[in-house]
Amino acid sequence: MTAFKIENETIADGFYACPAVYEDAESITGLLVRTAEWLRDRGSNQWSGLLKGQDIHDITGSIEKGHVFVFKKDEELAAVVMLLPAPSEWDRTLWGDDGHEESIYLHRLAVSRRFAGQGLGARVLQWAETGIHFPEKTRIRLDCVADSDALHSFYRRMGYEFMGADASGYHLFEKEITAE
Repeated sequence: MTAFKIENETIADGFYACPAVYEDAESITGLLVRTAEWLRDRGSNQWSGLLKGQDIHDITGSIEKGHVFVFKKDEELAAVVMLLPAPSEWDRTLWGDDGHEESIYLHRLAVSRRFAGQGLGARVLQWAETGIHFPEKTRIRLDCVADSDALHSFYRRMGYEFMGADASGYHLFEKEITAE
């Protein structure tokens, strides 16, 4: 199990954060697949593997390791995020060999369409920065498809620095956070 401390369980009016449990796996997978369908319908291939039954981030295994966090309102799943305290093989491929010891890797941030348009994605991202503490971690890293200008703008507005693009079509972003 990963060492972390949730500093703030409440992220917005009635929304709260908690580690995902095994019983959440089906609803999380459903949310991720619905998000992938929504992205596909808008011309994006981001997360398209989920539509083929591929789960490169192993949601169930990641839940068991304590890497997945859910955001609920009145017990309804509103959003999800995966925070890896060590790089996956995917992350090592994208980021190379440097900076892993002090980095958290953010994956699979998704908001239920029912709660879209309320700033929940930004609040989840802010929570990942300040609402949870991973000892000795001083930055968050994330990647996204290169062809999503809206997503790139969102991350920049949230204070993430564009670190470059890799040859396979992903843009890399990171943000310094406070470690104690």
